[in-house]
Amino acid sequence: MQYPIWKIEEIRHQIDVVNGTKSPDIVITNATFLHSHLKKWITGNIWIVKDRIVYTGSEMPLVSDQTEVYDATGQKIVPGYIEPHVHPFQLYNPQTFADYAAQLGTTTFIADNLTLFLMLENKKAFSLMDELKELPFSFYWWARFDSQTELKNEEELFTSKTIGEWIERSDVIMGGELTGWPRLLSGDDQMLYWMQQAKTNGMKIEGHFPGASERTLARMRLLGADGDHEAMTIEEVERRILQGYAVTLRHSSIRPDLPQLLKDILEKDLQIFDHLMMTTDGATPSFHIDGVMDKCIQVALDAGVKPIDAYLMASFNVAKYYNMSNLHGVIATGRYADLNFLKDEHSPVPLSVLSKGIWLKKEQQKTRALDPINWSSIPDLNLSFDVSEADFQFSMPFGIEMVNDVITKPYSISHDTTEMELSKNHDESFLLLIDRKGKWKVSTLIKGFATSLMGFASSYSNTGDILLIGKNKESMQQAFREVKKMNGGIVIVEEEQIICSVQLPIGGVLSNKPVEDLIEEELVLKRELAARGFKHGDAIYTLLFLQATHLPYVRITQKGIFDVMKKQVLFPALMR
Repeated sequence: MQYPIWKIEEIRHQIDVVNGTKSPDIVITNATFLHSHLKKWITGNIWIVKDRIVYTGSEMPLVSDQTEVYDATGQKIVPGYIEPHVHPFQLYNPQTFADYAAQLGTTTFIADNLTLFLMLENKKAFSLMDELKELPFSFYWWARFDSQTELKNEEELFTSKTIGEWIERSDVIMGGELTGWPRLLSGDDQMLYWMQQAKTNGMKIEGHFPGASERTLARMRLLGADGDHEAMTIEEVERRILQGYAVTLRHSSIRPDLPQLLKDILEKDLQIFDHLMMTTDGATPSFHIDGVMDKCIQVALDAGVKPIDAYLMASFNVAKYYNMSNLHGVIATGRYADLNFLKDEHSPVPLSVLSKGIWLKKEQQKTRALDPINWSSIPDLNLSFDVSEADFQFSMPFGIEMVNDVITKPYSISHDTTEMELSKNHDESFLLLIDRKGKWKVSTLIKGFATSLMGFASSYSNTGDILLIGKNKESMQQAFREVKKMNGGIVIVEEEQIICSVQLPIGGVLSNKPVEDLIEEELVLKRELAARGFKHGDAIYTLLFLQATHLPYVRITQKGIFDVMKKQVLFPALMR
């Protein structure tokens, strides 16, 4: 990571403040703050000039009429929390999710770039990132090396030029996550070249190795992987630590593993907290109803983790690992003024939040929202076609059966698919994936999604193509037309009535509403799906992962029905 350079006159002004000839913008007095290096609580004063801490210690600066003096007596101050593995496109968008997270103390994201990469040319994506960078919130990014699905044009998108441009950006600090790691083991030197290029630029490489054996972890470590967030058991945590990985423990809507992992780490008395981080790993909106990184810290405290260790796992450990503790994760001179003011060390939801020297929350009141971003560079969905009776012909001999939220396997179809409606006596439904430009389709049946869902349509998917699911072909058709009318979204239709909908006007995949409102909409959607027989935990992830070829065993993709293990298309997509 390149060090961000304050202008010479800014640095000279900061020196003048320390010299006592100029006044700081904010002075935090009587501050009891966590010092990440000393691992102890320190009492003193904190001087802030614009976005930077210029002094911590016992002395007081020159105070002028323009200096804000904030008395922190009785509070505990910790560094702003860092989410090290964010997928900021789970219906919410990066700006709305950051605005929500900041009120709960998370002031830094290390975020997935895949949606921007797939939807925009680099120049436009970088322009959006530059706009986000102007907010009083810190955004850092990944550089993906694969699409985690089968795209018709993957070779055109993932090139050394396009990926190289991401790697060259100073705010891109992570390569991966490596959902396509089997290609590396099979000899894909192109991906290995990109990883080495990222390493040369000082980036970390994040793995994606669920269930990986010791040998696989060793091989991936030799190929360049630095960390992994897929440990689901204490044995998998130890396996990664033994192979020299940094381990990020997950607490997400589909893998809420953190409580048990921490309990087991404490029971085994593993002295590894300096090497651990925590993440919500792209949890869907309603999972965040009770927090973001503050939620992870609370889980750690409830598990019996020492408070200092819990806070450092969500701040300094991340900053140290990503070589940016010169800016984040430490309350000390030279760092960004990212401070969370707590009632006490057992209460991670802050009373007040300073992010880059700006009060976003003060005395439990929101004092500033993050400014909206102009998303107009992301193309509108603009479905210029309609679905017809010809689209609802299902002649495939097998369908896709859901084992759980994300794992799918093939099964033999035994029902008459020429009928307009399938029986509610079983859990099989029609399934269509249609190109967002209307050029191709893939049609089959899905088992285990629902028992009485008549018509469902979603433009939210891994690739932004349209998913149609349901028992009734006419209801599915109507649901598609509602999504078309909304210019993107998720809709349930039953007996010609719209049961519920979530509008996604940004490219057909993202909401522009505050996360608080989106949580309510998602809860209604999940409730209506559950009432129609959806029995799994997270419907939004199901939609996302139906196309995801980093998971077993069969997937519906742009190329057709894809066998993940054999790496081949079983039934190709058909032109419409």
